[in-house]
Amino acid sequence: MSQQAQSCRYTYQTSEGSHQGHYLYWPSARPDAPLLVCVHGLTRNARDFDILAQSLTDHYRVICPDIAGRGDSERLRTPALYGYPLYVGQMQQCLQHLMLKYQVTEFDWVGTSMGGLIGMMLAAQPVCPLRKLVINDVGFFIPKASLERLSGYVGKGTDFADLAAVEVYLREVAATFGPLTDAQWQHLARYSVELSNGRYRLRYDPAIAQAFVGVTPEDVDLSAIWQLVQIETLLIRGGDSDLLLRETAQTMAAQAHVTLVEFPGIGHAPALMARDQIRAIRHFLGCR
Repeated sequence: MSQQAQSCRYTYQTSEGSHQGHYLYWPSARPDAPLLVCVHGLTRNARDFDILAQSLTDHYRVICPDIAGRGDSERLRTPALYGYPLYVGQMQQCLQHLMLKYQVTEFDWVGTSMGGLIGMMLAAQPVCPLRKLVINDVGFFIPKASLERLSGYVGKGTDFADLAAVEVYLREVAATFGPLTDAQWQHLARYSVELSNGRYRLRYDPAIAQAFVGVTPEDVDLSAIWQLVQIETLLIRGGDSDLLLRETAQTMAAQAHVTLVEFPGIGHAPALMARDQIRAIRHFLGCR
């Protein structure tokens, strides 16, 4: 782990009892800097934001949580609980913990895919502690074709002999992340797995795949939630994304509080490691 990032834990409550949540804290040279929360996608974890977080510590103290069952956050005993009601509840409790610990009342938010939906759902609440919202390659409409693609790899192929095999796997299933450098792929490979009994296993609970078992994928329409989001929003879209369709992105961007940025040649979802992607986020967040 980078010496700049601190590993932190907090307790949150679910219907099956208490669980330990985990986040990485990236301090700023400014002790009173605002807090930015960065939340990962479905099968990913907090380490996806290492490059982005380091680039923003001149302006922010950056918090990168692991959602339940991912990274260093505890796994659930009841797989059926994996879903947005629990994730939103976990993040609400995480934000309350952060408010007390760091004496703040508001946050900015960067969310990739699942993390973007969690941010959208938080921003739709009557009392919202989010000030600015960055949504990375997800919107109010999710086509069933993209869900079919996700169901094809979630919870599968999670055991590897070495890190080289992990990298080969990621370069295939995550090819749509964009043209990453060898060092960036190696970073993702290193932090996507943990060593267990001499084998490398992906750092998420395979049970999250149960949400796809026996379910016929259908289009998901979250327009009723999106209509309640009024905070300033940057919408990032991979130009070839199959999850955030161009029509959906343009509909969202027609609202005065939404700015749309597209990156050509990338699918779902931009990895937020490239300079132009980081520059767009810095500009939106007012980092000078």
